[in-house]
Amino acid sequence: MTGNTQRLRRLPLVGLAVVTAFLVGCAAPAKVDYTAFRQAKPASILVLPPLNNSPDVNATYSVLSQATFPLAEAGYYVLPVALVAETFQQNGLSNPAEMHAVGPAKLKDIFGADAALYIKVTQYGTKYMVLSSAAVVSAEAQLVDLSTGTTLWSGKASASNDEGGNNSGGGLAGLLITAIVKQVLNSVTDASHPVAGVANARLLSAGQRNGILYGPRSPKYGSDAAN
Repeated sequence: MTGNTQRLRRLPLVGLAVVTAFLVGCAAPAKVDYTAFRQAKPASILVLPPLNNSPDVNATYSVLSQATFPLAEAGYYVLPVALVAETFQQNGLSNPAEMHAVGPAKLKDIFGADAALYIKVTQYGTKYMVLSSAAVVSAEAQLVDLSTGTTLWSGKASASNDEGGNNSGGGLAGLLITAIVKQVLNSVTDASHPVAGVANARLLSAGQRNGILYGPRSPKYGSDAAN
C-alpha cells in the first residue's frame, strides 16, 4: 500500500515535467536585434547565387530566380541576377562558393550595392516515405552591410507541397495510389521549384515576426518599428 501511495504522489511531478518540456519546446524564437539594420538603412541589395547543400543541382538557380520578388515587394532595389552572374563570370568566378568568398568591400566596389544577401539551400528535392512523398525546400539567409561587413539580419524558412497531409478517403488503398501518383509526378517534374517560391516568400517577405524590415521604396517603410 505504501509503494502505491508513493507512486501516486510522483504522478503530478511527472506530469509537470512533461508539460514544462512541452512549453520549452514550443517557446517562440528569440527576437531579432534590428539595431544595426536600422542604422545601416540599406536601399539596394545584391543577391548572391545561393550555396547548395542539397543533392539536387537545380536548387541554386531555382531559389535564386524567386528570391528577388519578395525583396522588391519589401521596398528594395535588387540588382538584376543575370547582370550579377555575368559580372562574376567576367571576373573569373563561376560557382557560388567562389562568389560567397569575395569580401564585402570588394563586392561594394564592383556592384555598388548597400547590402548583400547570402543564401544557403539546406534542403531541396523530394522526400520519399512509405505512404507518401513530398517536395521540400529549406533555406537560410544573411543580409550583410557591404560598407562594414556587419550582419544586419538572418533567418531561415522551409516549405513543402505536402503541408496539408494526405486526406485520402479511400483508406490504405487510396493512400497507396496517391503516393504512387505523387512520386511519379515529383520524378518527372521539378516539383520543388514552386515550393522554393513559397520558402522564399516565408524567408524574405517583410512585415513578419523576425523577418526582413521594409525598405525605403515601400509605403510601409518604418512602420515595422515594433519588430
